[in-house]
Amino acid sequence: MLQKILLIAAAGAAGTLLRFALSGAVQKGLGSAAFPYGTLAVNVIGCFLFGLIFTLAEEKMLISSEARIILLVGFMGAFTTFSTFGFETAAFIRDSQWGFAALNVATQNITGILAIFGGIILGRTI
Repeated sequence: MLQKILLIAAAGAAGTLLRFALSGAVQKGLGSAAFPYGTLAVNVIGCFLFGLIFTLAEEKMLISSEARIILLVGFMGAFTTFSTFGFETAAFIRDSQWGFAALNVATQNITGILAIFGGIILGRTI
């Protein structure tokens, strides 16, 4: 059990570091501080990977149940940033930036759901 906890913690650390690097790179690459493109990229990629990993574990049995927990709870739990999404949306609302708030909610949710299906579809073809 201790080994599993340590693996989940290590996967969480890796997810956190990758989220930090990817989100910052995307935000810097697009050169815009007005809209959280880095968070959007991490959330969409995270949703896609979650769908892929879940399908490969549950339907294809290519990932063990132990590895699934480590990847989905540890890595993906730290990598996805919906708490940041909520904070950024609340900040838009607080600042009366209703258009950005609506755009953030719509794009994060719609593309995230589509990415889940994309991961499932890819997982089923493997």
